[in-house]
Amino acid sequence: MENKGVVLLQRYELGRLLGQGTFAKVYHGRSLKTGDSVAIKVTDKEKVLKVGMVDQIKREISVMGLVRHPNIVQLYEVMASKTKIYFVMEYAKGGELFNKVAKGKLKEDVARKYFQQLISAVELCHSKGVYHRDLKPENILLDENGNLKVSDFGLSALAESKRQDGLLHTACGTPAYVAPEVINRKGYDGSKADIWSCGVILYVMLAGFLPFHDSNLMEMYKKIGKGEFKCPNWFPTEVRRLLSKILDPNPNTRISIAKIKENYWFKKGLVSTTERESKDLALMDVNSAFSPSGNSSAAEPKQELAKPNILNAFDIISLSAGFDLSGLFDENAHKKEARFTSKQPASVIISKLEEVARLLRFKVKKKSGGLLKLEGSKEGGNDVLSIDIEIFEVTPSFHLVEVKKCSGDTLDYQKILRQDLQPALDDIVLAWQGDLRQQE
Repeated sequence: MENKGVVLLQRYELGRLLGQGTFAKVYHGRSLKTGDSVAIKVTDKEKVLKVGMVDQIKREISVMGLVRHPNIVQLYEVMASKTKIYFVMEYAKGGELFNKVAKGKLKEDVARKYFQQLISAVELCHSKGVYHRDLKPENILLDENGNLKVSDFGLSALAESKRQDGLLHTACGTPAYVAPEVINRKGYDGSKADIWSCGVILYVMLAGFLPFHDSNLMEMYKKIGKGEFKCPNWFPTEVRRLLSKILDPNPNTRISIAKIKENYWFKKGLVSTTERESKDLALMDVNSAFSPSGNSSAAEPKQELAKPNILNAFDIISLSAGFDLSGLFDENAHKKEARFTSKQPASVIISKLEEVARLLRFKVKKKSGGLLKLEGSKEGGNDVLSIDIEIFEVTPSFHLVEVKKCSGDTLDYQKILRQDLQPALDDIVLAWQGDLRQQE
């Protein structure tokens, strides 16, 4: 199967080997339908089961489905055979950023562009409640146009992984790039830890070597803990100041992404990026992927859509019923969208939404991937209010629902959301993002 020219599940032709690790190999592939190049990560199912990495595979699939951005490697679909699991992903022709910086420091303008793209990608992840936790040049790819692509979400965490203190507690990452609070094992803010890693990457790109380095690992940890580093004399003054704020060993005073984006040096030549539109991904039921018989139905998404519950399902790590998931949501979410969690089955959620829509005299259009579109009209005018409601499966008994205004007046939308939708959905809602009733 893993020879050149072999056709995978009648959809992709496997090409040359691009790289390999302990549990997976990555091949260049070609879509037989479009002729486009893709990267296909082939994971050995038996090895994954043997070492207990099922949750990590689930998490990686979940996260890559949630975070869609021009500077994040896109996951197209996941398929499986009896012995293998296949991730079909965007192909980054330029290879790893590591290979570029290994040859020496980058020009200031190039490093700044990469850093701008990195911050944009990480900001999107954090807005979705996703923390990468292993940002380093080896996990950053470049496309044929020299644009950065964040990859490898195998160690990422979702916000529901936080304990009741609101912090993450699993120490992970690569020593030279990891934040001091992660090393201390006292709990850490995933967003602050990612920002630290971004600072180390910026330093490496401009210097050609690491800010914290010692042959003795404990000595290196001490330097990281104290934030002891020196900038080469060719670093511009603005960069030195910025790095001192990013590589601040105190996470409480460390600069935020919002403040980084306001920095004068950062803003030079900035090209804005936008989140990729969500599309129906052929993501299979991961549990069935690990069954002895395998499941290649993800290669035939139309069969998936025939199921009664049509969901854009991401099978996220199993959750304890006692977890407080309010941290899953961005407290500063844009006013055009809101999210809530529910322990009801998807069919019940959909039925309730349809019932509420009828009461509000909204038209309901069902789409694939657990998406409902509610459309109404503003009396006496042509301003049509349109609301998208998307359902994500976290576990079979736990769902995340995102409510988002697509068109129409924002004030009308907010009024309907607070005065009509929220009260009407009370019996199926576990928790809303924040408390909308306090925002009136």
